[in-house]
Amino acid sequence: MKVAATTAARRRYADVDPPYLFDQYDPATGAGVDVGLDVDSSLLTLAVHGTWEQRLCQDTHTAVRKCLGEHPATLLIDLQELADPHAASIPTWLTARRLGVPMAPPVEVMICVPDDTPLAGKLHRTGADRMLPIYSTMARARAAAAEQVPLTGRLEIRLRPDDGAAATARGVVTNACIAWRLPEMQDRARLVVSELVLNSVEHAGTEITVIVSRRGNGLHLAVGDGDPRLPRLLDGFPALPDGAVPQRGSGLHVVHAAATLWGAMPTHDGKVVWATIRPWTRR
Repeated sequence: MKVAATTAARRRYADVDPPYLFDQYDPATGAGVDVGLDVDSSLLTLAVHGTWEQRLCQDTHTAVRKCLGEHPATLLIDLQELADPHAASIPTWLTARRLGVPMAPPVEVMICVPDDTPLAGKLHRTGADRMLPIYSTMARARAAAAEQVPLTGRLEIRLRPDDGAAATARGVVTNACIAWRLPEMQDRARLVVSELVLNSVEHAGTEITVIVSRRGNGLHLAVGDGDPRLPRLLDGFPALPDGAVPQRGSGLHVVHAAATLWGAMPTHDGKVVWATIRPWTRR
């Protein structure tokens, strides 16, 4: 089994290279983006802060691609703290919507922007609201997101942080691959979920939530725990020859080698580290 993916193969799914990790947003810095994932509803919130200019535009573009890489059911873009007097950000939100629609299953992209802003006015005048769901408050946006058809093909378990947690998670992945007729994903997915759960056991020591979902012709794995610290991929993992399979216990380097895409996001009670396993073009 070959687990080393080329950069070109990964870029079939996004123009931002994995891992998809976020720095914690510091309000003291002013402009920036803040993300949060509700694992149970698969609602990912991306809040944009500050005045719309080139740097914030670039950071937001990257953040949107990372968020879509996680493949949530809904991507809710919160623009309540965005100052955009010339409504120059409109193409970014329409592009996000355009990118989410053809995904399998589609990602529902919606935005929250107050009615009394130049951005909201131009969105309505130009007819963008016919293509992009727009809500004036987060409460209304969340209510609309809750009405979305839930993702099908989903298994969820909660595990104690003990020595048997990784084996239990591997068993769930095996059952999912059998039920969804994805045998070619099984080895890589078992390896990835094992490493993610082992990391949670070792570094978080809290209850662990494992969610295995079908995403078109692939699998989506999400491992959540109560530790808010986001992981970082450290240097120092030796390159593997073509066809070599990394061994368990090598942590996020194994995830990086075996997953098509992966990343991490904060949640309301900790964090979730996720990975997508898809077929890829072999060298």
